[in-house]
Amino acid sequence: MKNFSIFAAIVLLLISCKQENMKKDTSTEDQSTVTEDQLIAKAKEIHNKVITLDTHCDINVKNFTDSINYTQDLSSQITLPKMKKGGLDVAWFIVYTGQDSLTTKGYEKAYEIAMSKFKAIHKLAEEIAPDQIELALTSDDVRRIHKKGKKVAMIGIENGYPVGTDISNVKKFHDLGARYMSLSHNGHSQLCDSNTGEADGIWLHNGLSNLGKEVIAEMNKTGIMIDVSHPSKESMRQMIKLTKAPIIASHSSARALCDHSRNLDDEQLQWLKENGGVVQTVAFTSYLNTEKFEKRNEREVEIAKQIADSMGVTWIDRKEITKLGTEEKEKYYDFYMKMLTIRREKVKKIDDLPPAVDVVDFVNHIDYMVNKIGIDHVGISSDFDGGGGIEGWSDASETFNVTLELVKRGYTEEQIEKLWSGNLLRVLDEVQKVAKELNQAG
Repeated sequence: MKNFSIFAAIVLLLISCKQENMKKDTSTEDQSTVTEDQLIAKAKEIHNKVITLDTHCDINVKNFTDSINYTQDLSSQITLPKMKKGGLDVAWFIVYTGQDSLTTKGYEKAYEIAMSKFKAIHKLAEEIAPDQIELALTSDDVRRIHKKGKKVAMIGIENGYPVGTDISNVKKFHDLGARYMSLSHNGHSQLCDSNTGEADGIWLHNGLSNLGKEVIAEMNKTGIMIDVSHPSKESMRQMIKLTKAPIIASHSSARALCDHSRNLDDEQLQWLKENGGVVQTVAFTSYLNTEKFEKRNEREVEIAKQIADSMGVTWIDRKEITKLGTEEKEKYYDFYMKMLTIRREKVKKIDDLPPAVDVVDFVNHIDYMVNKIGIDHVGISSDFDGGGGIEGWSDASETFNVTLELVKRGYTEEQIEKLWSGNLLRVLDEVQKVAKELNQAG
């Protein structure tokens, strides 16, 4: 009898743990009996309650002028009208610089580009539309600004290349509002190796450089989150070993579902969980479903080449773009973003295209990572205006569709809140707490 009681207690404990960790909402009726209208109504209620936060939205400084800016419904995937329509509350605008030569001249040019993007973001929030959007530096700022009914801007740095060899730039970028930074992009930087080294097996530092290790310590000290979405796996391993604070992957998905070096494999996901960090699932077609992407992409590239030809531009394959100089890249990306807008309109009128990578594929990655490492370590990002966007979440105006798909899968309001913003803001709080402790100790 005693053995049976022990067995029963163990069974009850296991059931309790399973119910605590599973994502299905058992507080409501079975999903199969709920109508589409009821699901939509429930999703709208949740979407309006939670703070929706997207950790990766690229920018073009040409869209931050007095005459052309985000108060208008531009062709870019993210604008204030699109954010309002889709219910996207927080956009992390990205200070991105492409990788160029590891020289003084290269660093100086990258620094200029970075500063122009910082200036653009500040101009939007402080001069162009201060009545509509405000820059946040902490999670308290996010909640305060959101409560006022404004949209929230935050700043992330994609590529530590503009730091150059001057470590004081880390604090300078922090003081300008940067709250996360990746140490590399597509190509090895002076700070660490990039995931792109997998393609040819050529590494520059075998992880972090000595300067990169100093930058990690400085990021901990200033309160900037370490972003591991672009660095190599070995770089990530070394970063986690060195950091005193949780890390993030600002826009990556699950490698087990889509074998791309920009995604995190199960071992990396486990490292991130043990570190207390968060992976922001990215709505980037080629990082979500290889088979669907390749079939669709073959046709879409044909359309893109036709558009390029009509615009008098020579089409360049994605791999070749990484070999361009900084100015050439910027010029080509200008064309590329215009082409994407034109192509989206053309695609809508074509009936026989293979199915596109969509919100279902996107949430499949969220499901996988939630089941693998837990609800507290997964978030959401788009990579809008940087190549991101999927069927159903092609721009900020369609943000609600992500919440709807989560509701359809049985996620609760509390879990959806964690995915949309709670987890990322929790990491930001912890990173800033570590910085405060380090400065007090020092």
